[in-house]
Amino acid sequence: MSDTPIYLDHAASAPLRPEAREAMLPFLDGRFGNPSSIHRFGREARAALEEARARLARVIGAAPAEIVFTRAGTEADNLAVLGRARMLPGTPVAVSAIEHKAVLASAHAAEGEGSPFVLLPVDGNGVVRLDGVDAVLERRPAVVSVMWANNEMGALQPVGEVAARCRAAGVAFHSDAVQALGKVPVRVDEVAADLVAFSAHKVGGPKGVGALYVRRGTRLHPLLHGGGQERGMRPGTEDVAGAAGFAAAAEGAEAERETAMARIGVLRDRLEAGLRAAVPGLVVNAAGAPRLPTIGNVSVPGADPEALLMGLDLEGIAVSSGSACSSGAVDPSHVLTAMGVPPGLAGPSIRFSLGWTTTDAEIARVLEVFPRVAARVRALR
Repeated sequence: MSDTPIYLDHAASAPLRPEAREAMLPFLDGRFGNPSSIHRFGREARAALEEARARLARVIGAAPAEIVFTRAGTEADNLAVLGRARMLPGTPVAVSAIEHKAVLASAHAAEGEGSPFVLLPVDGNGVVRLDGVDAVLERRPAVVSVMWANNEMGALQPVGEVAARCRAAGVAFHSDAVQALGKVPVRVDEVAADLVAFSAHKVGGPKGVGALYVRRGTRLHPLLHGGGQERGMRPGTEDVAGAAGFAAAAEGAEAERETAMARIGVLRDRLEAGLRAAVPGLVVNAAGAPRLPTIGNVSVPGADPEALLMGLDLEGIAVSSGSACSSGAVDPSHVLTAMGVPPGLAGPSIRFSLGWTTTDAEIARVLEVFPRVAARVRALR
């Protein structure tokens, strides 16, 4: 095992960015007021919260009043999907087949409350089919949900086209942009989305903080009840430290996005090419789609994915078998299955997700170790 572990699971959680840590520290110590309090401690906290809201809004091209802070990207997705379904009871909810489980489970919950569930098909590269979107719009759903970028394959979705079609039909459009922020342009002043979900820790901010962009005029039914925080859409005392860290991380990631993603994309491509050359039968999934430069997903026929993960971990290399929220499952990836990938390839898949800390030397080490581990695991069958 290498003395220095290699972390290639940034899509599960990114390391905390230094600027995020610095932004949070004052609110973990002396500046502890409740932003709903009217005394000076509360006013100070409120000012910091609103500054964080404005900073995050600038990153995505929104108005500050359109940002609702939540406790996670999952909560933001739930608020968007269920919040729209409950505004229009019995109206269909349409989501793409490759969505994160936060969106799929929300749509299933809405189905349990009487809203028909519609699954939008994708092509063999994991990109949503626009003819499926057109067909569902004829049914006037409460919301259409298509993620900005897939968390397992990295496949970028045609969110601009989907948003425009939804806008023309008068249907609310939601996008899970948790994986996209800081990696590709995410601008709500350029894409006509009504609801967009974000998560701090995927961009180098703290865990337990998310946000939902809610375009002015978009109506939602709140999931929680209590105080009137976040314009009544997310009651509960706000996490000022988390919001400050989120805004700082988003600004930092966006400021260096073009340079950082160009460098990381070269490393990802080198990794995929090296693995193809060294591991017989290895398949790079969604290779024909426009993708995030940070994610590479490969299938290794004849190799048990859990054994691969453990073998790599013993060598000091941290990767995953897909979404961290589903990594305990033994079933084939629902994303690969939706793409039409056969079970023999959909099961034994590994996700490499690179980030701002990834180096050339780390990729070289993976290319040295992975073929050996794959051969050893295949020999066990």
